[in-house]
Amino acid sequence: MKEAHWYEKLSQYFPIEEMKSQEHMELLLKEKSDIYHKDEGAHHVVMYVETDDFIFIDYLLVAKEARGQGLGKKIIEEMKKKNKPIILEVEPLDYEDSDTEKRFRFYQRAGFKHASSIGYTRKSLATDEDNTLEILYWSPEDESEESIFDKMKHTYNHIHTYKDEELYGKAYQKAEDVLTFDENSE
Repeated sequence: MKEAHWYEKLSQYFPIEEMKSQEHMELLLKEKSDIYHKDEGAHHVVMYVETDDFIFIDYLLVAKEARGQGLGKKIIEEMKKKNKPIILEVEPLDYEDSDTEKRFRFYQRAGFKHASSIGYTRKSLATDEDNTLEILYWSPEDESEESIFDKMKHTYNHIHTYKDEELYGKAYQKAEDVLTFDENSE
């Protein structure tokens, strides 16, 4: 049996409203290869952005059969060695859904904080429904949430919405309609 393609693996695991199209990701890998990367092994796929001053994990998948063996932790530890803030989006914690709980705990154990001052809700072009995600981050220098917010806006504008009209036939919402920052909650 032929091993599943990396995109297939991701789309079997991540909800449709969180998935970029395969064309979108392949375009990023080709046209933004200086900052958009794929790291793939027998039991994992990681799609991530690396700029001079931060890393954004777009997708991190550890195959079901390899979970609990420290692979995810090893991937995160390798990224931490670059000594830059690491940012990612996760589904909100839902106690009815043990996967979201496991994911939150995994990142908490890895030293990630919840950026509680950052609100992030965007309309999915696939489902046309609002999709709210939480922003988690790890920082070697105790970065402010405001700085994380700026890096998220950069990611949204340069990665998430890259060539959106060309790829999806319509544009995603503007960053200021998707990302909010509440100064009082930091």
